[in-house]
Amino acid sequence: MAYEVLARKYRSRDFGEIVGQGAIATTLKNAIEMGRIHHGYLFTGTRGVGKTSMARILAKALNCHKSDGPTASPCSECESCSRIAEGSDLDVVEIDAASNTGVDNIRELRSNAAFRPARSRFKVYIIDEVHMLSSGAFNALLKTLEEPPEHVKFILATTETHKVPATIQSRCQRFDFRSISPADIGEQLQSILDREEITADPIVVRRVSRAANGSMRDALSLLDQLLAYGASNLTAETIEDVLPGGHDETLSSLVDAIAQHDAATALECVDRSLVSGYTPERFCESFIEYARTLMILAICGGESELIDLAGSQREQLVAQASSFDAASYVYMIGLLEETRRRVKASSAPRPLIDAVAVRLALAESFIDVSDAIEKLDPGETATQTKQATPSKKKVAKPETKSPIQEANVSSPRRSKPVTSTVVETPVAERPVIDEEVAELPPTKPRKVDRRVGSVSAEAKRKMSQRPLVRRVLEQSGGTLIDVHKVDATVEE
Repeated sequence: MAYEVLARKYRSRDFGEIVGQGAIATTLKNAIEMGRIHHGYLFTGTRGVGKTSMARILAKALNCHKSDGPTASPCSECESCSRIAEGSDLDVVEIDAASNTGVDNIRELRSNAAFRPARSRFKVYIIDEVHMLSSGAFNALLKTLEEPPEHVKFILATTETHKVPATIQSRCQRFDFRSISPADIGEQLQSILDREEITADPIVVRRVSRAANGSMRDALSLLDQLLAYGASNLTAETIEDVLPGGHDETLSSLVDAIAQHDAATALECVDRSLVSGYTPERFCESFIEYARTLMILAICGGESELIDLAGSQREQLVAQASSFDAASYVYMIGLLEETRRRVKASSAPRPLIDAVAVRLALAESFIDVSDAIEKLDPGETATQTKQATPSKKKVAKPETKSPIQEANVSSPRRSKPVTSTVVETPVAERPVIDEEVAELPPTKPRKVDRRVGSVSAEAKRKMSQRPLVRRVLEQSGGTLIDVHKVDATVEE
């Protein structure tokens, strides 16, 4: 007899066996018991969380032969339930939308939906990966999905809800399947191991549960792989050989080299990892996981249950986690994730990996800003602060030549051009704008004979470089004035 993989052998057969989706199972059971069965359902969620299994269980609940009507507890033993579980029932049609994307496929579905089921109460259409249908196919399905015959039920499943048109979603009851928690996956794995009469260390179950990333099917596939290697006894050494994590000696040496700012050793560690069979993308993923482990140990302490490590290995990583602070690990993980995306699309990934190793080894940003400020010499800091503080007194800058020799000013009251010249004053006789003058209230300026004119932007910029002129320009709103009267005003 051919071997049956664990994912198929231990597939959920009724609502009570569904792992991690209790709320959805309860809702569907209550709908069947109260007779509030909808004609269309949309199951969404990531891979391996039970969408197709739930669709088959719902189909069995609707067509179980041992019951006079739809039941929330299908027998899973009658001919209808058995064939639905195998995917061979005539009245429960499973369609892969990825390979049946055209309008003609949906037209065929619509024409067959008009006929009553051969031997069951309902004809159930389970359309998997429904987001792969074309726009024309979705449009062809709309009317039938909204008002199907009373003997037809639709169950749509997808991993990418955003690709399903809103017109389709509005005609269905939507159920979002959540990722299964590691605790629920671990409990199910332990139950399967007990039924298979296989012993396994608790760390193996926890490690597989976390490696599955919320997918029960992925967890069972990993467990199948471990059983093929370790037979009836699964130990921590077994899982390290079959599913090597990011806690190997190469990455440990790489982190030590980064902590010691040894770029040469870091490059050697990268080369050793890539030569051993790690792809650049896989290297980044392993390094990210390793850095995450160190970050958790540095923040949560060595006894944290967020990571699964053996005793000796935990002690080693706890000691290494103190090499950096939390901000450094955040920077490291962010840089590695960015590199992983770039490596995936690059034709020359090796230089990118080497550059990241050197960048991490020589990064000065690992030093906290507050620590860097505290390490500065107090005297040097005070001197720099004093130099950076501007003086309150401003003396007019001496010039050998006036920036504006002559300006043509046109007044609306005069047709004859008026000439306004700037008179150079010796440095010793020039007025000093001290704190008292700088703090003069601008609310009551002296009446000044202002003459508005047309001057080029360059001439105005040069003139505004003189402190005295710049101060008066600010008080007068940027209008050109007679400098003679300004000097007389300040002297008074």
